[in-house]
Amino acid sequence: MSYLRRAVALITMAMVATPAWAQDAAPVADPAATAWILSATALVLFMTLPGLALFYAGLVRSKNVLSVMMHCVGIACLASVLWLFGGYSLAFSGTHPLVGDLAKFALASVGRDAVTGVLPESVFFGFQMTFAIITPALIVGAFVERIKFSAVMLFSGLWLLVVYAPVCHWVWGGGWLASMKVMDYAGGLVVHATAGISALLIAWRLGPRDGFPRDLSPPHNPGMTMMGAAMLWVGWYGFNAGSALAADGAAGSALIATHLSAATAGLTWALIEWTRYKRASMVGIVTGVVAGLATVTPASGFVGPLGGVILGAAGSFVCYQAVDFVKSRLKVDDSLDVFAVHGVGGILGTLLVAILATPELGGTGYAEGVDMGSQAVTQLIGVAAVCAWSAVATLVLVFVVRRTVGLRASAEAVEDGLDLANHGERAYP
Repeated sequence: MSYLRRAVALITMAMVATPAWAQDAAPVADPAATAWILSATALVLFMTLPGLALFYAGLVRSKNVLSVMMHCVGIACLASVLWLFGGYSLAFSGTHPLVGDLAKFALASVGRDAVTGVLPESVFFGFQMTFAIITPALIVGAFVERIKFSAVMLFSGLWLLVVYAPVCHWVWGGGWLASMKVMDYAGGLVVHATAGISALLIAWRLGPRDGFPRDLSPPHNPGMTMMGAAMLWVGWYGFNAGSALAADGAAGSALIATHLSAATAGLTWALIEWTRYKRASMVGIVTGVVAGLATVTPASGFVGPLGGVILGAAGSFVCYQAVDFVKSRLKVDDSLDVFAVHGVGGILGTLLVAILATPELGGTGYAEGVDMGSQAVTQLIGVAAVCAWSAVATLVLVFVVRRTVGLRASAEAVEDGLDLANHGERAYP
């Protein structure tokens, strides 16, 4: 009987074994990874709507709340359409080192069953689309309370195609920085450096709010800001852990590093305020949390828990100093500290990952043939190139916007509040 059972088992194995001719069959998506990235896509969109919208809206005056929310919603709609009609293809197609081609324009050449890596390409497209939404939306914080809505939309659309898509291709789409093995797990360069540099320059060219820097109204609703920051924190799990593009230990490790960085950064910011002012503020602690999240983003998948703590403490301390430097020394009204928190944090994390990725600190190590020193040089080149391109392109785009639809809202619109002047509505009766 044992021989009979063995024979039946062998026959069954032979029947289900993959024949030689089928070994080159089309790749199949991994169901677990697909389910996780679908969830992560929702989390990253949740960061913008409603997370970022609430975070920014609580920091402005009550007469400008809806305008800030409208900027976030409008950009989400515009970026989604542009991602289909060119953005995704420029970022993730072709072999040119600087920018992709239009082979995937409108996904016309991408079948429903197309797979990239272990994911359906439609899922990968959607996940990356949410990154393309939040990145220009981050810039909103630099120009609140004094810009035309038409200028926001025109600038954001052009910026997505001219700045974001090419840099995304450089780093994640097989471009020249990818070939140099630059380390940017979830967007220190692609998201935070681009948005931060562009925010600083558009705020400079737009000019400050009336009364800057001494006579500005305080945030109208710190509680709203806290709720938005909490949504950003939760959504950042999808942002960083989702960038593993798989449901595995790498995603779990990125999530833990992200959370610890945010927690450490919040405590660090509160401690600085307590030491300086003998009290810690709600706006301060959540700003620290966001600084920690921005700083850990490029390193989240390459460092261990200890690296997350170090990045949180360093990011919070450096970003706190950067806030004062931008407003007091540079005299630039980056109103909600986009450059100081997101730009500086993302750049700092991009540079520190070259050190913290070492296995001695719990990191994943480096690519073959790369050591800490050479990786540090690569990271520095990446930062310099991305910042330079973002700066030059932003100045050109600001010039174009100013000459077409105009940039700054009228004095009357600013006085009445952009909610009523631009949208005919008020947040509060």
